[in-house]
Formats: sequence, structure tokens, C-alpha cells
Amino acid sequence: MSNEAIVDFYKEIIAEIEEGLTDELPFSQEVFTRLILERLEEAGHLDGAFPLYQEGRVKNAVYRIDGYAYDEDRSRLDLFTTIYSGDLPANKIPSADVAKALNRALRFASACVDGLASQLEPANTDASDLARLIETESNKLSAIRILLLADGIVGNFTPPDEWRGKHLEFEVYDIVRLFRILGKGETRADIAVDLVSLIGNSLPCLHVPAQNDEYDAYLAVLPGKVLSQVYDRYGARLLELNVRAFLGLQGRKSVNAELRKTIAEQPSMFLAFNNGIVATVDDLVVAKNIAGGLGIHSLQGLQIVNGGQTTASLHRARRKDSLSLDHVSVPVKIIKVGGADLSEMVASISRAANRQNTVQLADFSANDPFHQQIETLANTTWLDDGKGRWFYERARGSYLAAEQSAAYRKSDQNNFRQQTPKHRRLSKLDVARYLSALLGLPDKVCLGGQKNFQSFMQRLKDEPSPAPDQVWFKRLIAIAILYRAAEKKIRGLKFPAYGAQITAYVVSGLLRRTGGRVDYDRLWSKQNISPELENLIADWSVNLNEIMRRSAGQKNPSEWFKKADCWKDIQDQLPALEDPLPPELSYANIDDNLTIPATATHSAVDYERIARCMQIPSAIWMEVAERGQKTGTIHWRVAGICRTLASYAAGDWEKKPSAKQAKPALDAVLAAERAGLVNTQG
Repeated sequence: MSNEAIVDFYKEIIAEIEEGLTDELPFSQEVFTRLILERLEEAGHLDGAFPLYQEGRVKNAVYRIDGYAYDEDRSRLDLFTTIYSGDLPANKIPSADVAKALNRALRFASACVDGLASQLEPANTDASDLARLIETESNKLSAIRILLLADGIVGNFTPPDEWRGKHLEFEVYDIVRLFRILGKGETRADIAVDLVSLIGNSLPCLHVPAQNDEYDAYLAVLPGKVLSQVYDRYGARLLELNVRAFLGLQGRKSVNAELRKTIAEQPSMFLAFNNGIVATVDDLVVAKNIAGGLGIHSLQGLQIVNGGQTTASLHRARRKDSLSLDHVSVPVKIIKVGGADLSEMVASISRAANRQNTVQLADFSANDPFHQQIETLANTTWLDDGKGRWFYERARGSYLAAEQSAAYRKSDQNNFRQQTPKHRRLSKLDVARYLSALLGLPDKVCLGGQKNFQSFMQRLKDEPSPAPDQVWFKRLIAIAILYRAAEKKIRGLKFPAYGAQITAYVVSGLLRRTGGRVDYDRLWSKQNISPELENLIADWSVNLNEIMRRSAGQKNPSEWFKKADCWKDIQDQLPALEDPLPPELSYANIDDNLTIPATATHSAVDYERIARCMQIPSAIWMEVAERGQKTGTIHWRVAGICRTLASYAAGDWEKKPSAKQAKPALDAVLAAERAGLVNTQG
């Protein structure tokens, strides 16, 4: 790793920070924090992290944080603290400054436990809600983690290992580590597990020598606690080649529920009942132990390709449910790939070994055909002016790699930046966020980038859809433009809390209220939204902020907004639309299948009718159709429309009524009610 490469990476960071300075974000340190948190989440290092600058005093001591994340499953609080200078080249940060940043963050946590929330004004800000969360959950916390984000170089620093009786972890993301992760791109090779330090000695194993130089296999039994600790350290990055979502513990037949039951009631039987895990490594250190057998000292590039459910369940049992793993042992098969192709080997292992839940190609995120197709469409779909396009970063760091490859010639570099500027860069997390909002799942968006992405990939697997084409891709970009414009506008309104969540609910709310009938062609063509739509977003965000707060009641807002029940409650209270509508909403550019351009215009009344249709359950629509047609109360054609809406309602309105359907359908409901055929009130 050359110093020159780090300096070039740092220059890119500074350039992005300067581009990101706005009236809403006027300070470089805040832009740096926001940028790094976003990129680390894309890289899988963080999940559900929010920038939040909060500084104050307790007596004569200063407290300060720059962001936070709360992992309910792990019962772990992350607090971020930032040291940013903007000086080139990156300088070494004195240990005293590192200690000061750590202590300021810990002071904030202590102040929260001691009742800081009651002292913060106003009482409905991100900071006051976070303070209340820490105060309420402090007894349940398994650990607190302080993460330092720094644009300098941090040397050796030994933090305390405890805070108020809780395990304290301190992690540093200085410019060198950020370059390793975000610059050249961290790989599985950066995952190193020292088994001797975790177990106290090497892990006894049985070696199965390579055949045809394709792989070596090692069979061992790993303590459950050690597997949980490794997952605690590396999280979902251990499952990079097998990124299935953790499916939860619901249902009597859930594999994970059975795992938990065994851990709780018969921990010593776990080895007998569980199939164990299969892992690949790039390398490992093996030597003879005291007993004369073989022992594994360390693993490099560890990836769990089968047994992700087992790993996550063990971790959850220890962290969330406080169950002991002292008597839990896990059979493990470790494959050191030799001459074989790693990707093909992993796919073959997963297909052959996993019989608990069917594994499909969608389980491998970056190499999934869906993401490959989006990348191809991004590379081949040019804007209407023929001069620019969007860049889809299917693999982490591919934008920077493409930019660097174009840097060999100045003209190529300029062309790349003009054709695909940074603001037209899309990540996998972006795609999952925008499409989840489009599908009316703002609660999933509020889970955070990684969890929403896992949920999105699971839906893609469970509900296969046609392969993306150019029409689909243009609509994706149109939603991206709408979503990003909403983010910018809502950020400018400077809500005291939950700007990101308000954005998700505003976008999903608008798309629901309009039945998804937005002029996507206009958004694609103009690559921005109209002033009228911007004003509508501002009005809706103010209204929805109040509605969301009211819906949360005494619950913690950030946790409530992640619940499907929250969205269910809020969608029935969405603001009404009023004429004149923005041009993106007053023109219906799509038919009922959302594919074919049409010429009809829409008014606020049309959208109100659509909303009323979506409040009527499937059974009522069927009654109107069957009884209305049988008695001659409604025409058979209108009865057909009612049956269509019954199917839409049964599908939870994944398909929305059109204005052309809504008017006769509502007239039919009214006629059926007057004839005493149905009752929509009871």
C-alpha cells in the first residue's frame, strides 16, 4: 500500500466533501461523517448508522458524538466520534486527541443514562430521542462500541475495556483503514481469525488431504461461543458469499426456533442435532499440538458458505437472549480452495449442502443475475442528450476502479467524469432503498441499508419478476431522482429528527396516494423534479412528520418507524392531494400494467377515488360484482372491473386501480349499497 495511493484516495474524499457542502450541511466535519457512514454501510461494516452531531456540557466536562447506531438484536450501542482536519497529507493524530474524542463520546453515553434527555430542548430531536433510548435500554446493553472516524493516521492506542460495567469496544477507521476498505476495496482476505487467542490454544482438527489439487479439507468442532464472537466482530461480511437474510424465529417449524430451543434446553446436544457449518478460507496456519495431533492456529479469508442460519442463531442466543454457549459445540468443515474456482466451488457447496432452505442464485448478491442485468443496463442506457449515463456499482469500489482506469489518459478521465459524475452513481443499497419505497415498504427502508437490502433480496427470491429491461431501468432512475430530490428538500427543512425516515414515508406515501401513477418519462428526461413537486414534498413532509410522531405515541420513534404496523397506521392518514397537481402527477403516462404510455390527465379527484378504492377489502369488491351483476344493479362490464379490483386488494394492492377503473367501480359500490346488497360500513 503506497503513501501516494492513500494521498490520492484522500484527495478524492476531500473533493467529495467540498461537493457536499450546502446550506443544510455547511461544516466539512459533518459532511465527512455522513459520507464515511454511508460508504461503510455500503461496504457491510455498519448497519443502520445515522449521522448526529450533538455537543454539550455536563458540569465542566464536554460531551460530543457525531453519529450513532443501535442494534436491537445484538443489544449493542454504537457511538461515532469524528476527528477531521482536511489537511493534506494525512497527519498522525496524537494519542491525547484520540483519548479526548473517546472520552467525549463516553461522557455523552453516561449523561444519557443519568437523565440527559430531560435537559435537552426541544424534546423531540434526534439527540433527545437517542438519549431516552440509551437511558431506557442501558441495563439491557451487552456492549457499547465507540467508533472513531478520522482523516488522519491513528497509531497504537489502548482504550479502557469497560464502561459502567459494560464491555467497551473501541474501533478506529482512520484514513489508512478507510483506504483499505473504501479505496482499494476490502476483500475477504482482510478477515483474519486468531483461534489461539479466542480459544486459548489451537483448534484440534482432522486433515483430509487434497485430491487433484482442488482443495484441502479440515474437520473440527468449534466452541459455539467462539463462532458467536467471530460473527460479532465481522458480522455479515462472513457471509459475503452466502448473503441470505436471517429468516427470524417465527413459526413452529422454523429451523432457527429449533436451534434456539436446543441452545436453551439441551446445549450439550447441539453437536448431535445440528449439521454444522461449511466454511472456505484463503489460507490457514496448521501445526502439531501438544498431544501430537494437528491444530488450527489461525484462519485467513474466512467465509461461511453454508450454516449462516446456525451462526446468526448462536450469536442472537448469546447477545439477545443472554443464553450461555459454554456447552455448545458446532461441527465445522473448513475448505482451503486450491486450484478450483472459488465462486463455482462455493455455489456447488451451497447447492449440495443446504437442504434446510433452498438456496438459489439470488443468494449471491453481487453476482446475482439481477444485479448483473442492472449493471449492463446502466452501461448501455444513455440519457436523452446522448452524453451521459448512470453508473451502477454492482461490486464495492467499482466506481473508483473505473475512474482510476480512466485516469491513464486525461481525456478519458474527463470523459468518464462528465458521462458518469458521482451524483449519478447507484449502489446496491440505493437500488434496494428506492425499490422498497416504490413497493410501499418505507418501514423496511427504515431498518437501515444492509437490513433493507437483505429483505429486498429475500423478496426478490420469493417473488421472482421479469428480467429488468430498459423501460424498467429508466423507471428505477426516475424513482432515484424523486427520492434524492425528496432527501435534499427534507434535509433543507432541518427537521429536528428523523429526516431519513420522513423521506422514506413521504416517497412511499406519494406513490401510494397516486397509485404509482407518476410521469416517470418526464423524471427520466429532465433528470430532476419540478418546483411544484418540490413544494408538494415540503408540505407532505411537514404533515407526515406530525402524523409519524403521533403514531409513535410513547414508543421510541426510530424503532416504531421500522414496524409494518407503523406504515399500516400512517397510510390511512396520508394527506389529500389538491389541484393544481405537479406536472409529474397530473399526467398519466402509464396504463394499468405500468408499461404503456397513455394520454389521460389526472386530477386530485382521480387520486382521491383511487385512495377510496384501496380502502375497500377484496371480499366487498367480490360481493359488489357477484350480487350487483346477478340482480342487474350494475352492468357486467363494471362487475368485471370490480372483480379486477378484488384481485388487486387480495394482492395487498401491489397493483393499483387506475382513474378509469376507480370512478365506475365506486359508483357500483354506491349503487350496491343503496340496493341493500352490501354494507361497507360494518
